[in-house]
Amino acid sequence: MNKTESLREFYEHKFQAVPDKLQQDIGHFNVFRLEDCVVDGRSTVSYSRRDFYKVSLLRGGNIFHYADKTTEVKGSALVFFNPQVPYGWEPLSADNSGYFCIFRESFFTGATRGNLHDLPMMMPGGIPSYQLTKAQDKEVSQLFKKMLTEINSDYVYKYDLLRSYLTEIIHYALKMQPSETLYQHADAKSRITAVFTDLLERQFPIESPSQRFVMRSANDFAKQLSVHVNHLNRAIRDTTGKTTTTHIAERITAEAMALLKHTSWNVAEISYALGFEEPAHFSNFFKKQTSITPGAFRAV
Repeated sequence: MNKTESLREFYEHKFQAVPDKLQQDIGHFNVFRLEDCVVDGRSTVSYSRRDFYKVSLLRGGNIFHYADKTTEVKGSALVFFNPQVPYGWEPLSADNSGYFCIFRESFFTGATRGNLHDLPMMMPGGIPSYQLTKAQDKEVSQLFKKMLTEINSDYVYKYDLLRSYLTEIIHYALKMQPSETLYQHADAKSRITAVFTDLLERQFPIESPSQRFVMRSANDFAKQLSVHVNHLNRAIRDTTGKTTTTHIAERITAEAMALLKHTSWNVAEISYALGFEEPAHFSNFFKKQTSITPGAFRAV
């Protein structure tokens, strides 16, 4: 899996130019026609994670790779992508068209009840694709067209309107049933392994004693990905040759070693930060992994 694509990298790749004050624009919002964003004659989006949200209306034949799932959509589809899950898509036809908007979570703060990442189409284990009829395509297209008109206007409150149009699109999708035309891609096991690794790594580094590592078991990750734990374990074992539990234990051990060597935190504080209920449990775990106690390792 490629590294996370930033907003700056998105603009540099698509337009060879970066908007003024992009770093100061905390929420950021922009909207585009798909046809205006073709690079090297292709509109393919490579499989990776982004640090921004994306909502797309896509027409034509497309294959979406989203976490460990692959979805084939023909016709019109409304698709939601979020920073928590890597994705990519491949056009199956040369006449694809549509729209998409990009934004950071802070642009949307307060616009809906609850958090943006709690919406069904934005959750890591959710299905983000919604098939549209011709009539539905027309209705959603009108909202994107309004966005395009408004983003280029001088209206002082245009971002309030843009937020309203985006909210309307989200509610439009919430009223529909997600598309479930799924098949297992040949690379599905590597995709679920990539998402597992991403979720594991995002919990590190531990930067303060009050920060806590909470997803500690294969079941924790399976629930987050909305897959059966046996499916997760099998995919990771087949892809890496190691069990899910081994990966988690090795990452906890590596972080424990770093904290013991490079912080002044006591063993109890490190134990708590790494999710252990008792320092003795941490000490037993560390010795099993390294054949040495935390205290002895710190003294070396």
